[in-house]
Amino acid sequence: MTIDTHLHLWDLTVSEYAWIPGGPLHSTYTAKQARSELDSAGVGTAILVQAEDSEADTEFMLAQAAEHDWITGVVGWVKLEDPDTAARQLDRWQEHGAFRGVRHLVHDDPREGFLELPGVRRSLATLAERGLTFDVPDAWPRHLGRIAHLAAAVPGLTVVVDHLGKPPRDPEAFRRWRATLREVAKRSNTVAKLSGLQLPGEPFTVEAVRPAVTEALEAFGPERLMYGGDWPMTVLFGGYARAWEILSALIGELSAPEREKVLSGTAHRVYGGSR
Repeated sequence: MTIDTHLHLWDLTVSEYAWIPGGPLHSTYTAKQARSELDSAGVGTAILVQAEDSEADTEFMLAQAAEHDWITGVVGWVKLEDPDTAARQLDRWQEHGAFRGVRHLVHDDPREGFLELPGVRRSLATLAERGLTFDVPDAWPRHLGRIAHLAAAVPGLTVVVDHLGKPPRDPEAFRRWRATLREVAKRSNTVAKLSGLQLPGEPFTVEAVRPAVTEALEAFGPERLMYGGDWPMTVLFGGYARAWEILSALIGELSAPEREKVLSGTAHRVYGGSR
């Protein structure tokens, strides 16, 4: 059964989601809508991933997981730079069986060295001790190079590179992204998501994203890659069906054991099985 490891829900009555621009994304996206999209693609279960650095967003996702058994995990948020606060928040979140890990919107954080802050490193060590993961979104170009250092500094922590770090299309930038991604992949405690590969103003097709997927497979291998739909961010690029069509075509070129790893096996290992 395919697991979507990167699904968002948000409710504009629950929180602000100030980063969301106007247009189609500035709307409430519900579990009912998400389930319809997953069903149309034949995807069985999903991991919800935070869309805001707030307790309200994490509480909302955990409530959705409690209501819908197809939501098998939640990647929420804690105040990483404050280890005491982070520990208290983790105590609360881990009362819910669906809580799997933490993410912080590093690409929107103005602090250039956020991942190197002493408090952040202590909090990430706590995540490792508790068997929780750490997702890093949109890491290229500011943060991707720092992930290898982070993974080395906290070797017990599973670091998840969302969206392959957001690979660029420009040939020279792509070359630098590729070299940086390979340095990250050298750390055995890193994994990555085949997700979110759509870029504004660029084609979103099998051939357009093939180079990035090929590089990821060579760097990480199928055993350290996971499928993610990145809905509803994909609404602007043809919706869930389009993203699934593109990624499933590329994943479908792998052998059956390799497909199993990308579509579910790695997800089970990283985020745990059913509740």
